[in-house]
Amino acid sequence: MIAIQRSYAVEKNDFTKAGEVSSNIKKIMKQVGVEPEIIRRVSVAAYESEMNIIIHSYGGTIDFMITPEYIKLVACDRGPGIENIELAMKKGYSTAPQNVREMGFGAGMGLPNIKRCSDEFIIESEYKSHTKLVLVFKQSM
Repeated sequence: MIAIQRSYAVEKNDFTKAGEVSSNIKKIMKQVGVEPEIIRRVSVAAYESEMNIIIHSYGGTIDFMITPEYIKLVACDRGPGIENIELAMKKGYSTAPQNVREMGFGAGMGLPNIKRCSDEFIIESEYKSHTKLVLVFKQSM
């Protein structure tokens, strides 16, 4: 299998398209025969990353790459960045506004879920600038 790469734009507050990126990624993984457990983990991480960009940022991108050895997601937003990464990684901590919580989002489980699903988890954030997640999922096809 040759590497497959895709890049997806994610817009701030675009709840009408929420989940489209993770659905597209899931469809590609199924088409190339990725193991169901890896599909589940990547799909959860992709969805949570997508929702974080929609809820907490000014928009961004999710890049997806699949090779026989690994699947990689890179979620990058255009700010505002995370003031305290250690606090943001705690289960239940959320900076989501009330209107987002009323829609059923913003429970403070996004980053912990992403880390739990990933084999490699790197978070870089510059407060008032951007946040970047690099996620790797190992596979043997």
